[in-house]
Amino acid sequence: MTTTDPNVQTVSTESLSSSDIITNELISDATTISYVEEIETVIASMAIDQKVMVGKNETGGHRWEFKYGSVEVFVQLTGETEDDSLTVWAAVLPLPAKNEPLLMRKLLEMNWLSTYESHFAIVDSQIVVVSTRTLAELSPGEISRAITVVATIADDYDDALQAEFS
Repeated sequence: MTTTDPNVQTVSTESLSSSDIITNELISDATTISYVEEIETVIASMAIDQKVMVGKNETGGHRWEFKYGSVEVFVQLTGETEDDSLTVWAAVLPLPAKNEPLLMRKLLEMNWLSTYESHFAIVDSQIVVVSTRTLAELSPGEISRAITVVATIADDYDDALQAEFS
């Protein structure tokens, strides 16, 4: 048996009440990622002795430094728009090094499958492990993974690379 209700009303969303608007804004705010908070949460779980150096520049960028195992890990956030970026790096070997051609070959081979979303690079006369990504559609899980991957790979390889090439 079916019934029809002749008094069905169509509700317009064009005239939301002020409480509905506030609720929608709160939901929107709650789903917005605070990149700074996410980064600080990840770092707090990884930093040895909970020691973290934090800096902020005049353009809204942030930079953190913390020790993980035997490496210093750096995290830089250039801002909080989709065009800004997250970069994580850690030095593993100072240059110059012994037998640099062999070192470069080894690093390129490791870049193939051993470094996940990060890679080895040269910065300021140092071999580093680095990962960088724009903030567009960046999730909290990706923030955590970038920091964890760089810190872990750098800590896993720094001693062996220094023993072989220093």
